[in-house]
Amino acid sequence: MRKAITGEQVAQLYNRDPFALPIWRAAVYQTPAIVTIAVQLYRLISWLARLIARHPLAAGILALAVVTWADLGWVTLVVFVLTVNVMLAAWRWFWPVSFSRWVTRPARGAWRAWRYRRRWAGVMTIAGAAPWYQGRVILPILGKVTATRYVDRVQVRLVSGQSAADLAKCAENLAHGFGALLCRVRSARSGRVVLEFVRRDALAAIIPAVPIPAAPDLTALPVGRREDGLPWLVRLHGTHVLVAGATGAGKASLLWSLVRAMFPLLQTGLVRVLAADPKLMELAYGRIIFDTYGHYAADPAAIAAMLDRAVADMQDRAARFAGHQREHTPTAEDPFVVVLVDEVAFLTAYQPDRKLKEHIMNALATLTTQGRAVGYCVVAALQDPRKDVLTIRNLFPDRIAMRLDEPEQVDMVLGDGARDRGAACELIPADPGTGAGVAFVRLESDPDPVRVRAGWVTDADIRALADACIPDRVEWPEVAA
Repeated sequence: MRKAITGEQVAQLYNRDPFALPIWRAAVYQTPAIVTIAVQLYRLISWLARLIARHPLAAGILALAVVTWADLGWVTLVVFVLTVNVMLAAWRWFWPVSFSRWVTRPARGAWRAWRYRRRWAGVMTIAGAAPWYQGRVILPILGKVTATRYVDRVQVRLVSGQSAADLAKCAENLAHGFGALLCRVRSARSGRVVLEFVRRDALAAIIPAVPIPAAPDLTALPVGRREDGLPWLVRLHGTHVLVAGATGAGKASLLWSLVRAMFPLLQTGLVRVLAADPKLMELAYGRIIFDTYGHYAADPAAIAAMLDRAVADMQDRAARFAGHQREHTPTAEDPFVVVLVDEVAFLTAYQPDRKLKEHIMNALATLTTQGRAVGYCVVAALQDPRKDVLTIRNLFPDRIAMRLDEPEQVDMVLGDGARDRGAACELIPADPGTGAGVAFVRLESDPDPVRVRAGWVTDADIRALADACIPDRVEWPEVAA
């Protein structure tokens, strides 16, 4: 019995393979014209029914326009069309989110799907993504297409025996074939993948600092923009975050973006920040913020003491929570605590005092292994992601890799195979205008890296936060000193 092969078969009139199996064709009989007409009429009616079911609003407007023209004449039809356009313009102006959801996004997706469908067979065959089977080309099946202004996501059903790696090998060919900047292959469920075609770079220009949210959510703090144009949201509650990047990659802007996003919660006492700044540079510029809503330490011994107090408080909170609750909800009595370490390598690999280094490492390991459930989060930034620099890097579920010096460092930060899935961190430009803040993110819940860019937090933005912490509004140079 012949096994079923999923995929679309493309007939071959001339087969140059001398060992291909012969293709047996049944005898050709003349079909009566009435049968052909009936079949085509049935197909037309079915297509119209599906079109109306998929686009009821557009079909209703078109039907209303036809009825208006037939009953009231073309003048009334023109007035009707102008009225509809004015209503759509008002909808777009006053409610842009719902307009994009119900009008712009479906229209863009339908247009992109039509473009992919026209070129699907040719590009897939030439790129080598369509295998041969018994003298025929078997095409992967094109599925639903969703599109934003910057990225197209194409669902694809693979041919039997194919894997996501087979399409990843020809991703560059597919990008050129469909006129995109690049193509990434995302795994979906068994037998299906999602092709991400980046058509425009949403991260090419510097992104200004994201406005401070009125009601921050610790599971979705806005810090920048994703490659598809959507906001980049960082989760802190219930996880730990590792940030790796070379000098000038933009780590400071990411750290300050997190502080800005949490600032309303800092003011209400629901969040505290413990800042460790061994370099005495980035976090010291806004030290008044941490002194007001947490604690600041720069000397390694002071940092070790601050971490010890954090561990003791965490263990005391865990003892109080034991048997009563399993998840932490920030309150004024038990706030969410963020341990912010600007350059953790200064405290670990580059710390000359061995006892102090081991002391700090033990404290960080305790916080990262026991702090998630009781409302403690460690955000650590470093330049060198090697294992001997930070032995506990695997204790950070969520990781952010900015510009790195070597391709091997990508997998060190984001995990094995991250670079093969498109996270080319070593190719991020060193020019601050085009590369500062650009990163690839790998979350605990999603192994596929996502390209993002953090907003640029200027000195004026930091001063504005610091001014909100100063009751008597003294001059900034005196505060900074």
